[in-house]
Amino acid sequence: MKTALITGTGLYRPPHVITNAELVASFNAYADLQNAKHAAAIAAGERQPVPHSSVEFIEKASGIRQRYVIEKDGVLDPTRMRPRFEPRRDEELSLMAEIAVDAAKKALAAAGREAGEIDGVICAAANMQRAYPAMACEIQAALGIAGYGFDMNVACSSATFAIEQAANAVRTGSARSVLVVNPEITSAHLEWRDRDCHFIFGDVCTAVVVEAAESPGSPSKGKAAERWQILGTKLATQYSSNIRNNAGFLNRCEDTDPDARDKTFMQEGRKVFKEVVPMAAAHIEHHLAALGFEPTHVRRYWLHQANLGMNQLVVKRLVGQEVGDDIAPIILGEYANTASAGSIIAFHHHRGGMKAGDLGVICSFGAGYSVGSVVVRRL
Repeated sequence: MKTALITGTGLYRPPHVITNAELVASFNAYADLQNAKHAAAIAAGERQPVPHSSVEFIEKASGIRQRYVIEKDGVLDPTRMRPRFEPRRDEELSLMAEIAVDAAKKALAAAGREAGEIDGVICAAANMQRAYPAMACEIQAALGIAGYGFDMNVACSSATFAIEQAANAVRTGSARSVLVVNPEITSAHLEWRDRDCHFIFGDVCTAVVVEAAESPGSPSKGKAAERWQILGTKLATQYSSNIRNNAGFLNRCEDTDPDARDKTFMQEGRKVFKEVVPMAAAHIEHHLAALGFEPTHVRRYWLHQANLGMNQLVVKRLVGQEVGDDIAPIILGEYANTASAGSIIAFHHHRGGMKAGDLGVICSFGAGYSVGSVVVRRL
């Protein structure tokens, strides 16, 4: 078995920022329009009014202060409340592929790799732009990568699940190096008209290069600024519909409303918090134990970025005390929840200060339920 390394990461950050104040102003304008439109039904008790949101509510509930989005005006238009993307011809590079290529090029540069040295592309994200052809094949072609590409979706755990597939490929020798990309256009599947979740997500794309340490004859061997040995990966799923999105190709055959509430992101937030925190903490603890480590041996935890309170509680369960950003960095305030990309953003931005031999854990958790962890050591 060969040794799998992470040698480069890349990040695409959209050009537009939506602050909580902007988001609240837009949502409250939408609420006022809806309440005026349905005033008679509300007065008759046949319909509940749409409640206002507030900056204080958002920040207390999540720790989120802003989010990056690819398109801003459509989201903030109270008569629309979703992004406005221009359609592209089939011969043009798709939007999801475009942001993936941006992040991928940065990851390849960080790894000191050329496209010709990559043998596979895995596009792993919570939602794909289309059913087929696979987004990974388009990204692969745009980058000039030979070999293979495929898509996979385990919602917010997609990145860590994909890293295991990439690590297994290089360990067994079926690939020298694999590119994992996580293009998350979450603004398109978020329900911006729902007060309980309208603030949660932001757009982004991350990329990771996974390669074998033993790559004889590789012209780029050793060029990476940093090398992280993947000591182990562990995946788990447990079915739950408490986080759900029912949009799919069967909808057109069901004669249902394509704009129905279940066709965008939905969650039972309190149930998710209560059930996922112990699941994620136990998963990490058991994974570390199987590798001969204790949670206190870990120098840094790069966790899925869904909710500030959730992350704090997971780490507290592991190490027995509250910790700061140096142990468990938080990027939620700036990026919001970015689905599968969140833990990778944390790793991308916050791995400085770690010395050779230091341990770290990349862990994501989300719909499924799903939990994926990657234990790494700085070389």
